[in-house]
Amino acid sequence: MFYLSQMLGKPVTDATGETIGKISDLAIATGEVFPCITSLAFLGPEKTPFMISWRKYVEAFDEDGITLKVGAPDIRFSYLQPDEVLLSRDLMSKQIVDTQGLKVVRVNDLKLSSSGDQLRLLGAEVGIRGILRGISSHLEAVVLAISKLVRHPLKENIIAWSYMDLLERDLSQVKLSVSHRRLHELHPADVADILEQLEPRQRALAFAHLDNAQAAETISELEDEYQSDVIDDLSEDRASTLLAQMDPDDAADIIGDLPYGKAETLLRLMGVREERAIRSLLGYKEKTAGGIMTSEFFAVSEETTIRETVEKLRSLDEDHEPVQYVYTVDDANRLTGVISMRTLVLADDDARVGDLAYKEDLQVVLPDVDQEEVAREINKYSLLAMPVVDEDGKILGIVTIDDALDVIEEEHDEDLAIVGASRDDDATGILDYFKWFLRREFWLLLWAICAIVVLATSTLHHLAGALVLMPLVLLVADDAATYSINSLVDYADDEEVTLSTIFVRDLVTGLLVALLAWLIISLLVNIEGDASDAIPVTLLSSAVLPASITILVTILFTTLASALAKHRHDRGKVPSGFRVSIIMMVFSCLLLLGLTYAAGSIGLLPLPL
Repeated sequence: MFYLSQMLGKPVTDATGETIGKISDLAIATGEVFPCITSLAFLGPEKTPFMISWRKYVEAFDEDGITLKVGAPDIRFSYLQPDEVLLSRDLMSKQIVDTQGLKVVRVNDLKLSSSGDQLRLLGAEVGIRGILRGISSHLEAVVLAISKLVRHPLKENIIAWSYMDLLERDLSQVKLSVSHRRLHELHPADVADILEQLEPRQRALAFAHLDNAQAAETISELEDEYQSDVIDDLSEDRASTLLAQMDPDDAADIIGDLPYGKAETLLRLMGVREERAIRSLLGYKEKTAGGIMTSEFFAVSEETTIRETVEKLRSLDEDHEPVQYVYTVDDANRLTGVISMRTLVLADDDARVGDLAYKEDLQVVLPDVDQEEVAREINKYSLLAMPVVDEDGKILGIVTIDDALDVIEEEHDEDLAIVGASRDDDATGILDYFKWFLRREFWLLLWAICAIVVLATSTLHHLAGALVLMPLVLLVADDAATYSINSLVDYADDEEVTLSTIFVRDLVTGLLVALLAWLIISLLVNIEGDASDAIPVTLLSSAVLPASITILVTILFTTLASALAKHRHDRGKVPSGFRVSIIMMVFSCLLLLGLTYAAGSIGLLPLPL
């Protein structure tokens, strides 16, 4: 096996044995599963660049260099062909799309394999071994030896050429391999996942390879924060075309996030029908049934026959919202019933849809109903779509099951963000683990900082007891913050849970916990026997009452934290559980140190048991 990093810089020798240059690059033709090296680039005398045919001139190759078939005077220069790419220039240290793993990775090295007199590209090394090898092959060997000793071998991370797609160059006319899935052949949801990992410039390059139909679907699948950025990077004509091809509700969400001038320009460039559909949705509030509904639904008069209904379904545009139900309406466009596609298919052609439609207890919502309630109703009744009607019963649009699932996922992510949880399953690096550790064990870092400050300020004789009891206080503060945030998640929409109710709950809990802590610590301080000699009784005693008071006040402080978090939640903002925990722990830490210092200064000790 060969690696490009090891071959670069190795000597090129002619048939007479004279060294005529050093390898600077290798070229491949991209139309094979494992492409052969087609050209050799090397730097000759005075660093003159040469490009020659591999098949015509290369006699032999190994880890020490390349030997040519002819002498230096007989070499003829060649040019890079349209279907060729240079490995070092076009791939090394570049980002590529792994179309099998559906992620963006960086090429750290390229693995080659000899096959007779040919040299083939197997794939890209995207792991740490490629980085180590690029620095030094000896460094790689040392790290590999250490990894084997600790029984965690450092494996290669190779992506086969047939699963690579390039971003930095416009290779839209180049077939990368006979079995290769290019970016435009992936599902729009997979393309969206990949694009979200790219820098804006690279995202624009990749987007240029997608046709309008897939580009429109991909934008719909992007997270909200990326959608408007992608539209901004496109020309006004293409942006307008893509928005017109999207479902009206998705297009309305994106246009609503754009500046007014840009939004009006894009709307005016659309067709009249698409513009009208999108404008009709822009007037509804966000996070309501009207805000997430689509105006593309299928409704017919009650007098329409099954045969006529089927013919109308066949005449729908190809990009029309998928039809799950046929709605029946009267002459005033008021919703009167619904018929499923199964019933429609099994019915007699001459039957009237009004006679077959389900009309009793129709599940509908008004446009100003909260989106979460709509999602719950769809889930409760196992619906594929929920009609949205006005106060007169006229159907305005439908909320589809995919929109309901998006709302449920959004609510779930919001709850995770509130409680400080994470959904990043790919976070496996040392830095990711350190961040995870800090989020869950921040009290330990805060305790260490306080100990350093106390030692640096020479106040250990006053605050030693506080340092001993501080872990207990910090953990209580962390638990209290977590409880208040969890209460917010559970009771955010419960009007019966008032601030006074929360205060009474926190007061009773605080008194019980503070009393329990005071009793336990006082028992330890006043224990008789040999064990008392191992406890700094005087120093610890001065912190018992301050610690109990701090616990009580900290738990009461959760009332204020809950109120502020609920106020932020009601304004549509996501309160951070991790931030609340930090505030609570810092508050309890400072209060404990302050009370302990004051108690020690006046000689205040807890009452003996």
